[in-house]
Amino acid sequence: MDLSCAGMLCVLCLLLTVQAFTQEALKEVVLKQLGLSEVPKLHKRDLENLVIPDHVKNKYVSLLKRQRVKRRALPSLAGILRGIPGHTGEVLYSDTTTRQKLMFDMEGRIPKNSEVTMAELKLFKKPLDRANLPAKQSHRPVSNARVSVYWVQRQHDGTNRTSLIDSRLVPIRESGWKSFDVTQAVHYWLRNRRREPMFLEVWIEGERAGSYASEMARAVRFTSQDPMDKALGKPELVLYTLNLDDYGSPGDCREEAEMGKSTCCRQKHYISFRELPWAQHWILEPAGFQAYRCSGSCLQPPRSPRRPGSGQRSCAVAGSSALPIIYLTRRGNHTEIEAAEFPNMIVERCSCVTDG
Repeated sequence: MDLSCAGMLCVLCLLLTVQAFTQEALKEVVLKQLGLSEVPKLHKRDLENLVIPDHVKNKYVSLLKRQRVKRRALPSLAGILRGIPGHTGEVLYSDTTTRQKLMFDMEGRIPKNSEVTMAELKLFKKPLDRANLPAKQSHRPVSNARVSVYWVQRQHDGTNRTSLIDSRLVPIRESGWKSFDVTQAVHYWLRNRRREPMFLEVWIEGERAGSYASEMARAVRFTSQDPMDKALGKPELVLYTLNLDDYGSPGDCREEAEMGKSTCCRQKHYISFRELPWAQHWILEPAGFQAYRCSGSCLQPPRSPRRPGSGQRSCAVAGSSALPIIYLTRRGNHTEIEAAEFPNMIVERCSCVTDG
């Protein structure tokens, strides 16, 4: 890492330490990380019919999974949600993908003063009906379909925006339960909920480009939430939580921190890329992230033991982790989609340090 990049990371740590940092300061850090001098100038046509390539999707999901935080205790099972009775999982067909919509009633399902540490979407893949397979065999065999799960955010104007949550290859000829990590979707819902259910979309696509792979993927069927669907194994959302009274993250702020009365701690601070004018069109994933910031006071030692030249002790970032993103960029006259990892974007620990 060169000195200029390290300097920008220090700037970000400082921004996350203080109460108020501006959108412009955050934008400067993001652009520096990507090696850009300004926000990419994109045309409307660049955003129409946008498809994230598989290799970019795979890299992003891999980076997401690497960022899972290991907890000190095993989470307890909070509940298994089986969807809203009577809701039909709508299946939409196109040339390249099959989409199934899922809806889960989340209100009152998460215990108070707890944290969702893991959420798992379980889908039951129906046995293969060979009548759904294409008649013509390709010289290149297709064994899998790509299944991706998206969180659906309903906008105030009635439109929907989706955020990629998990993606994996599923064997076409196997049946049974398939699991997807949707922890991030539940965290998004907790942040954005307006007393409404959580909506997910399941996309089934060919494992590679081409009509034969797409036709093979259409043979994949999951049991829906439709009560008319008599197949076994309705979609399940499995929630695991930690009781923060017993296993609270050390150093996280409690309510008194809001009034500035706490000692040094880590305070929640959510950044929504969807609400930042400079980011909402070219940072595709994630929709936002819990950045946290350091807040609170530090005990000051007596003057006599202080090292000459040292200043006051203050609350600062002591540990951080990276943020994976998918973004659009211009390469000459072409628009490309890339995945990257921003170091030091999420505060993990705060500590009292001495100025100077």
